[in-house]
Amino acid sequence: MQNRVLPTGDIVADPARGTLTGNRGCLHGDGRVLGAARWRSKLWICCTLTWKDVRRDPMPPGRWTALFFLDEATALAAGHRPCAYCRRADFLAYAEAWRSAESLARRPWARDMDARLHGERVDPGTRRQVTQPARCGDLPDGAMVRHGGTVGLVAQRRFLPWGATGYGPPRPLPDRVELLTPPASVAVLRAGYRAALHPSAAQP
Repeated sequence: MQNRVLPTGDIVADPARGTLTGNRGCLHGDGRVLGAARWRSKLWICCTLTWKDVRRDPMPPGRWTALFFLDEATALAAGHRPCAYCRRADFLAYAEAWRSAESLARRPWARDMDARLHGERVDPGTRRQVTQPARCGDLPDGAMVRHGGTVGLVAQRRFLPWGATGYGPPRPLPDRVELLTPPASVAVLRAGYRAALHPSAAQP
C-alpha cells in the first residue's frame, strides 16, 4: 500500500513498515489508492504500532489512512508530532520542550502546535515540503537533513544516511545542509526532547 512516509513528507509504497504509525486524515479512496490530497487537517500525528492489542484496518473506507515511519526522527522531519492519546507521555514531553524553547508561561495546546507546524512544513502554493539552509554542526540530535542528494539523520556528531529499512554507515557531519525538520521541532529537540530512533541509529 502507498502509506510509507519519507523524511521529505512524500508518501510511497514500500514493504518495510517501520517503528511508528500515524495519520493526516483519510487520504485514500476506493481500492485503497491514495487520491491527490496528502492531508485532510493540520493534525499530523505519529503513534505507537501497538495499542491495547487492538488490530485495525490500515485503510478503512472513509475514516483514516494509516501511515508508517521508520522512526520518530523521520516523522518529525515530515512534519508530524507525537499523538496525545496513545503516546501521552511523549506528547507531554514534546509540548513541555516546546514551552521551554519558546519561553511560554504554560504548555501549548495541541491545536496551536499543529497550526505552527503546518506553516513550517508545507508551502501553501506548491504544497511541497518547506526546507531551510543550515549548518549541520549547529543542529541537535534527531534533526533530519539533506546533503548532496542524500537524506540523513544528525546523531552524536555524525551523519547517518536514511534508508527505508534503517540507517546506513555513519559519515562525518557535512557543513552546509538543507534542513528538513520544521524549525519548531528542531527547537523542541534542542530543548531536550529525545526522538525515538530506529535501532540502526545506534551503530558504533
